Amino acid sequence: MPWLEVTIRVGAPDAGDAEDALERLGALAVTLADAADDPVLEPSPGTTPLWPSLQVRGLFDADVERKQIVEGLQAACGPQRPALIEWREIGERDWARAWMDRFQPMRFGRRLWVVPSGMEISPAAGNIELRLDPGLAFGTGTHPTTALCLEWLDGHEVAGRRVVDFGCGSGILGIAAALLGAAAVVCVDNDHQALEATAANAGRNGVAERLACRPPERFTETRADIVAANILAGPLQGLAPVLTGCLQPGGWLILSGLLAEQSDDVAAAYRPACVVTGSAESEGWARLDLRKL
Repeated sequence: MPWLEVTIRVGAPDAGDAEDALERLGALAVTLADAADDPVLEPSPGTTPLWPSLQVRGLFDADVERKQIVEGLQAACGPQRPALIEWREIGERDWARAWMDRFQPMRFGRRLWVVPSGMEISPAAGNIELRLDPGLAFGTGTHPTTALCLEWLDGHEVAGRRVVDFGCGSGILGIAAALLGAAAVVCVDNDHQALEATAANAGRNGVAERLACRPPERFTETRADIVAANILAGPLQGLAPVLTGCLQPGGWLILSGLLAEQSDDVAAAYRPACVVTGSAESEGWARLDLRKL
C-alpha cells in the first residue's frame, strides 16, 4: 500500500514535542535524523545526545488528512512550524523489507549469529541464532561496541550464570546471554521504549521467562555473575558504584561504548573494586574486561 512521509525540521529542544505529536497523530513510525551534518559529542551522564537541528520524520497511511497533521504540529511546536514541513509520497512497496535488505546475518565469535526476520543461515552444529531486526535505535550488532560485547559473551562460559545487561537498548546482549544458557537475565534501561523493545525481542527469541526488564530505580540485583554495560565513557564512570555493587565477588564486568583513548580513565573509576583482565578494540572503540575482587 502507498504511504505518506512528513518531515519537520526542528531544533533539538523541539524534537521531543514533534516526535510525541506525530505519534499522537497516528504515525506508523517516527525517526530522527541530522538536519545539517553536525557531529554529536559525548553527552554528560543523564542527558541524551542530539544534533543541534534535526529532521523528525513520520510515516502515515497515504489517505491521512494533511491538515490534521499540520494543526497537530502547530499545537505542539508553535505556529511557524508548517513552513518547515515537507511531504513525500512513497509508492506501493514493502519499504521495511527493502530497508532491511541492506542487512545480512552477522556472526560474533564462533557460534553466535544475529539474524534479521525472513533470513536464514546455513545449519551448523552449535550455531545460536538471535532473531533481531534493525530498528530505530537500541543496538542490533552493527556497531563495533555491540560486536565487541557479543564476541566476549560467545567466548566465555555464560550457561547457568546470572547476567545483567545495563543500558540494554534492544536487549541484544541480555538476550544473547539467555540464548547462551544464562539462568537469569536482568535488562536495565532508563528509556521505557527500550524496555518494551527488549521484552518484545525476548519473546521472539523464546527467552522471556528467564529475562526481566527493569528501570534503574527498580534495579536491586546484588548477585550477578556477569554485568555487561555498553553505554558511553562518561556514564560508565558515574555508574561505577552501581555496576560493581550488583556483582558478586569474582564476577565479570564487561564495559564498552568508550573510545580507545578513554579506556584508562574508565578503568580508573572501577579500582580498587575490580581488576582489568583484558581489553579489545575495533574501529577506534574499546571494550574493557574487568573482574570484581
